[in-house]
Amino acid sequence: MTEQISFSDWQAKVLDSDKPVLVDFYATWCGPCKMMAPIIDEVATEKAGEIDVYKIDIDENPQVAQQYGVMSIPTFIVFKNGEPAAKTLGAQPKENILALL
Repeated sequence: MTEQISFSDWQAKVLDSDKPVLVDFYATWCGPCKMMAPIIDEVATEKAGEIDVYKIDIDENPQVAQQYGVMSIPTFIVFKNGEPAAKTLGAQPKENILALL
C-alpha cells in the first residue's frame, strides 16, 4: 500500500529525499484515482528501495496541489532532487508510470 502524506510531511518526504519520488495527487471521490491505486501500489512494490512513492489528497492539502499546478486528477509527478522532473495526468497504464521514472 502506498503511503499517504500531508503538507506537514511534504518537505521531509518529497523535497529532501535523496532518491526519486513519485507523488500521486488524488481525491477520495475521484473514480480514475481509485482505478490507478492498485497500479501505483504495484509500482511502489516493484521499485521499493529505488524510489519512494506517496499519495497526497488534494482536498486535504490544496496548497501543495496549487503550488505544483495540479488542475485535474489523478496527476503523477516525479520529483528528483526536490524538483519536479516529470508529470502526467489522468489514468495511465503501468508502463507509462514506469516510463516517467
